Amino acid sequence: MRDDDDDPTSDAAGPEGASGVPAGPADPPHADDGLDLARALTRATARSTPMAKRKQRKRDIRTPRGRVSGSHPDERDPQLLDTTVGRLVDDHGWELDLRVHGVFGRWAELVGAEVAQHCTPESFADGKLLVRTDSTAWATQLKLLAPTVVRRLNEELGHGTVTLIEVVGPHLPSWKKGPRSVRDGRGPRDTYG
Repeated sequence: MRDDDDDPTSDAAGPEGASGVPAGPADPPHADDGLDLARALTRATARSTPMAKRKQRKRDIRTPRGRVSGSHPDERDPQLLDTTVGRLVDDHGWELDLRVHGVFGRWAELVGAEVAQHCTPESFADGKLLVRTDSTAWATQLKLLAPTVVRRLNEELGHGTVTLIEVVGPHLPSWKKGPRSVRDGRGPRDTYG
């Protein structure tokens, strides 16, 4: 009596083919020359080497955005400074602030040298530009020039950015000395006799 398990030509040899290599559902039919067997063994051996496993781990490293890393450029590569700063400005919404401060730096170019000698921009918030003059005469003059200055600033910053120019006069000296004062007092005049 013969055991079927010992017979290599038996049809009940299991899921393995005649070559002893497991036959998968996607494997092509066996060729007589044995070239397909050699290719399959080479692929299986190549995937199991330590070097191949390291390469596979490197391929599996994911970038911060979830894309598979490879030989193509991505955001982890060195970037130009203007690209990086531009992305930083866009992410934080600093574009308008930078343009406004650029206008502050070019104030003399925008309003003219003579006007810029006597008045300086101090702040910008909610469409309102605060400008301080060095005398009350220049404050009056700048109030008359305000529509022209607003138009010129909006050409630089974008339409509707500056809606109002608030003109304030020079810093006047304060006669208040010390922590206490009298309300409705006459101020320094009462000491002059």
